[in-house]
Amino acid sequence: MTTTTNFAPPAAPSASQFDTSSALKFITCGSVDDGKSTLIGRLLLDSKSVLQDQLANVSKSGEADLAQFTDGLSAEREQGITIDVAYRYFNTAERKFIIGDAPGHEQYTRNMVTAASSADAAVVLVDATKLQWQDTDLSLLPQTRRHSLLCHMLRVPSIVFAVNKLDALGDDAAKAFANISAALEKFSSEAELEFATIVPISALKGHNVVDAKDDGWCGYTGPSLLDILEGLPVIPADTQLPLAFPVQWVEKFSDSADTSQGRRVFWGRVGAGVAQVGQSVKVLPSGQTATVAQVLGHTRLPRAVPAGHSAGIVLDREVDVSRGDWLLATDSPAPSRELAVTVAWMDDEPLVAGRVYWALHGHRWVKARVKRVVHRLDINTLAEEDASALPANSIGHVELSLQEPLAVRPFLESRVLGALVLVDTASHKTAGAALVN
Repeated sequence: MTTTTNFAPPAAPSASQFDTSSALKFITCGSVDDGKSTLIGRLLLDSKSVLQDQLANVSKSGEADLAQFTDGLSAEREQGITIDVAYRYFNTAERKFIIGDAPGHEQYTRNMVTAASSADAAVVLVDATKLQWQDTDLSLLPQTRRHSLLCHMLRVPSIVFAVNKLDALGDDAAKAFANISAALEKFSSEAELEFATIVPISALKGHNVVDAKDDGWCGYTGPSLLDILEGLPVIPADTQLPLAFPVQWVEKFSDSADTSQGRRVFWGRVGAGVAQVGQSVKVLPSGQTATVAQVLGHTRLPRAVPAGHSAGIVLDREVDVSRGDWLLATDSPAPSRELAVTVAWMDDEPLVAGRVYWALHGHRWVKARVKRVVHRLDINTLAEEDASALPANSIGHVELSLQEPLAVRPFLESRVLGALVLVDTASHKTAGAALVN
């Protein structure tokens, strides 16, 4: 039995939420050898963000090997592939950027998921030379579809499709771009995936990367990729939700003579809401309650701290709180032990009902048993098919039963509270990313 996919798109933010001035963190993704590393090298080179000694280190016969700006591991340079996520920083007169170069191989999908989970935007590259571009009903590569769906699932706010290597097609470039654009639009419509735009580029030659070609190349007269990135929004953290604070580190100053409040500082990054003095909080899992007596910013100065920023919280009395515990607003939803999740499975061993994994939520570890595999998503047809297991690099709906309750929210409401990492209990390898439905 198959059903149409119900992987719903993220709710669109209101106009007041858009922020186009903060640093944009984006990733490049797509299939193998689509030109992701070369594109980043071109962005760095043409935006004049490369030092002369860096340029000399990657130059051969007088020409720069653009891909090696990001391929830093010796294995990557030897094999000519991207294995781990490499981050690079650059800025223009308009904006600062943080780029994550994600690997295209299926084997390293877990690294791509890690990068996408915190990205504001994704540039999905499509290699025109690998497709049957003459066909008006052409099929996209599986990894292009997989990475696009993963970005969509992980609430990446802006997805840009960049059709690369069109310079290799000469006079047929315009026809190829039109057919590939139609295929991307069809796929996005079927997957209910919203994207920002489709742009033709040549990462090798630099066409439409930093400077837009003004001759209507490929029938395209829009802005360059960099111009598009400069205008993409950064979505603010979840400050409108009740306070949720995962404790990462406990600092003791028990030699203090002041006993009017607790004598420990609980440090971490605010997951949701705003940490401020006077709030009533409860501790998960103990259920004890207290009042916030002091909030410190990352510079240790007293101030209210919003979601997404590090804070130190002092309570009004001594309460047993350890690393991994959560401080939650007293009006937060009740913690849950039964979860329906969407899983991006990355382990070589398939996920099957009955298996037990470690689930990491914030800094808290709990045992999670797989009750049932509900559906598996066919990335080619976008149909949800009945399944009893999820093999490597597949996506599906799963029901989990937790050993202890967790303070979760749907992933569409909160990236922090709605995400868990599943870890194999024997090998300790990251096995999957679970998003609460």
